[in-house]
This record gives sequence, C-alpha cells and structure tokens, in this order.
Amino acid sequence: MKYLIMMNVDPAVLEGLTPEQQQLIGDGHAAFMARTKQSGEFVATQALADPSRSKVVRSNGHGLQVTDGPFVEAKEFMGGFYLLDVEDESRAVELAKQIPDASVPGLALEVRPVMFADMGDG
Repeated sequence: MKYLIMMNVDPAVLEGLTPEQQQLIGDGHAAFMARTKQSGEFVATQALADPSRSKVVRSNGHGLQVTDGPFVEAKEFMGGFYLLDVEDESRAVELAKQIPDASVPGLALEVRPVMFADMGDG
C-alpha cells in the first residue's frame, strides 16, 4: 500500500541549524532514498518551494479566485514528501523514523495512506 510521508518544515528551525547539521540531514536523505530504492519501497520524492511562492485557487460562489500565499497561514509548512509503497502502516512509520528530519526538534513527519493514485504511466 502506498503511504505519503509529508515533511513539515519550520523555517526558523532550519535557519538555526549549523552547516554541519544541514549536511548531515542532506546526507541522511540521500541514504534514506538509497535504502528505500534498494528495498523496492521508494516510489517518489519531491521538495516543495517556499509557501510564499504558492497560489491558491478557490471558488467565491460566482467563479474562481486566484490569490497569493499558502492556503493556511501557519509557521510550519509542508516542505516536501516521500511516496513509498510498503506492506503496512507500521513499516511506513518505521521508515518515517529513519528520515533525518524526525530527529530534529521542531520538525515533524506526517504519515498518511494514499487512497487513490494515478502516476500518469498508463
């Protein structure tokens, strides 16, 4: 079953990391991707741009409006995700614990099952 692991980012936490800590996180992500590709559980990953570059499209009851900014104003935002194909939720949680962000106070990971997917491959 596919699970999405969303990486919740607090920019203040990231800005407070030393260059060595940032390097360890980058190296940890590379190692995580290598391990999950090796196990056949890796599907995809994407890093997202800063929410200040977001556009929000919504209906105002008469038509569609496009506005700047994230959908929800919050200090934390989704900075990226991993899409994994694993046996069950416990394996998804086990893998989420291996992502370097999990060990950084102030960052968090959200694990959610995917209910529908079309990967555009057929």
